[in-house]
This record gives sequence, C-alpha cells and structure tokens, in this order.
Amino acid sequence: MSFDEKMNPYMVSSMHSTTTSLSSERLLLGPGPCNISDRVSASLSRPLLGHLDPLFLDAMDTCKERLRDAFQTKNEVTFPISGTGSAGMEFLLANFLEPGDRFLVGVNGVFGTRLMNLAKKMGAQVESVEADWGSPIDVSQLCEKIRSFKPKIVAVVNGETSTGVYQRGMHTIGTSAHDVDALFLADCVTSLTGMPMEIDTWGVDLAFSGTQKCLGCPPGLSPITLSDRAIQRFKERSQSVPSFYFDLEEILKYVGPQEGTPRSYHHTAPISMIFALNEALQEVLEEGLETRCQRHAAAASLLIEKLEPFGFTPLVAAEHRLNPLTTFQLPDEFDEQAARRHLLYSHQIEVGAGLGPLAGKVWRIGLMAGNANSQSVDHLVDGLVDYFEKN
Repeated sequence: MSFDEKMNPYMVSSMHSTTTSLSSERLLLGPGPCNISDRVSASLSRPLLGHLDPLFLDAMDTCKERLRDAFQTKNEVTFPISGTGSAGMEFLLANFLEPGDRFLVGVNGVFGTRLMNLAKKMGAQVESVEADWGSPIDVSQLCEKIRSFKPKIVAVVNGETSTGVYQRGMHTIGTSAHDVDALFLADCVTSLTGMPMEIDTWGVDLAFSGTQKCLGCPPGLSPITLSDRAIQRFKERSQSVPSFYFDLEEILKYVGPQEGTPRSYHHTAPISMIFALNEALQEVLEEGLETRCQRHAAAASLLIEKLEPFGFTPLVAAEHRLNPLTTFQLPDEFDEQAARRHLLYSHQIEVGAGLGPLAGKVWRIGLMAGNANSQSVDHLVDGLVDYFEKN
C-alpha cells in the first residue's frame, strides 16, 4: 500500500442526484473539518471512562505531553480546552485581558476581526494594524505600532483560514512585543502541524488551535499553550476572571494540578475526544513534524498545478500561502455555487466558499492531515472535469 493510500483511505462514490447519503463518506476539502483516519475513528469508540478515572487522567497527561511536542514548546501549561478553536480564543482573552487593557491585533481576515471584536466586548482599548484580505500583516508596521501603543497583548493570526495567508515574521513580532513587556498571542488553528511552528523560538506566550484541521481529529477541543511569562501575568490580575467555564486557575486544578495536589472537579471533559486527540497526535509524531509540513506543502503545490488549466489562480502570493488551505480566485463566468453543489452531491466532495468581501469570488480548498495527498487532488480534478463537461 502506498503512503497516499495509508494517509487517505477514503473511498468517494459518485452520486448523480441532489440527495445526501450518510452511507457515503464525504471527502472534506473545505476549511475544516477534514476526514479522520481509521485509528482516530476507532479511538472515539473506546469504552467510556469517568472524567476522574485514573486511566483517563493518564490519557490527559499523555495528551498534554504530545501537544508540547506539536507546539514545539516546553511550556508546562499546555492542554486541550473543552470546546472548539473559538473556545480557545475566548479562554485566552477571558484570562489575560481586563477592562481598560491595551490590545493590539493584526487584522487581515475573519479571524483577526473576531479577535478584535471579542477584545472590545471585554472592555479592552483595542487598536489594529490592517492589511488587505489575501495579504499578510506588514511586520515592520505592526512592530512600529507595538512600540508606540505599548499594548498588554499583541495578537496575530498565524494561519488566517478565511484567506489562506500564513503570517511570517513571527519571531520579530514576538521580540517587539517582549520589548514593551507585552504578551504575544497567536491563533494557530489552521497552522498547527501543517506549517512550520516554533512557539518557544518565536516568543509566543499565548497560543490556541483546533483539532479539526491539520491534527486530523473531529472538532471539539482547542489545544492551548501558555508561557511562564503568561502564567506570571495571570497571577498579577487585579480582579477575578469573569467566567466559570474558562477560569484558568480552576481548570488547572483539574487538568494540570501541581505534583502532590489532588485533582478537583471542574467540568466533565469530553473523554472520547481526548482519546481521539491522543491518537491523532501519535500519528503526527510518528510521521514527524517536518515530514508532515513537507507533505502539506507538496499537496498544495500539486493542487495549484492541477487547477491552473481550469482557470483557478491562487489569491495569495507564494511566499505567504497557508499550505493546508489554498484560496483560489475563480474563472470568469463561473457559477461557483452550482459547481460546489455538483461536487458535493455528485462526487461527495466538499470545498469551501469565500467569506466576507471574498464571498462568491474565491474557493477555499483544504488539504489537511490525511487529505493532504495526490489522491485528494485527483478526486477533486475528476469532479471538476465532470462539472465543466456538463456545463
């Protein structure tokens, strides 16, 4: 069996009707979730344990260690938040922002905008450095704003899922943030294990991700990691965290108590999802982070090559592309909604539409985790050939 076959054992049947069938698995080539492996799927069917069962707590500890490897960090406080990537975002802002704090964010898509709006809701003084959708944040401009604004937190989306931009210059941004004693926050939802990532080297203090992208796991958990600088800043809060579910101090009594301290109940963790994430992380580490990133890059390059004859052109310049998710400008006079419906109902293939100002103008095609291979690209090309022949 070839490597591609091992990594993408999904058989895609052709359906020439507009009815859905749960007996046929979709090939998920949108912005997430992606298909999961047989190993991860089997882990979801393991017998349930109690959320304080020693066997489950051992699994949680293993998961935390594997997440450190995935994030490339030695941060002791690294664990999965019970909730999707948006929960990870809200967890970080709830614990590390207080009303009146200065918050600086790079905005070049939906998820930078979301960080900005949530910080405003939490009463922060918010300023932004913006870039066109499809372009990265200008690092020199952001660093200049850091020096003048002197925020408490600097936030950047490392992989902007709405546009397919991978933000480079992370180490430079982190250094500038630390120079003014700010914390550096990174949204790594679509970049974790699919693009190069070095949390400690970059100086990232607060990072969150999601399980349904390059980790190859169902949605439902948000891996986070916090630096020692961040933990010290948390201890210096002037008021209590305005949340029960996301209170770091209370959560740590459950998922990460100090040695010799008994665990205490905070919430019922999604046990089956922890099992699934553990298995997904094991697959990541068996493959190796560098190899995995190279595979995502190769798949993205092949996708761009194969879609060029159809008139699809990448939105993002080559040096700034997010390999797990490529955003394509569409051919002239192309009925993108009809084409997506055809792929979904006739070929069981999902691709993503554009958001915000890119709605109707682009497709977002994800090749993530086990889907990042030539088979996925070939299935998509076959579906497009069929669509163009019939239209």
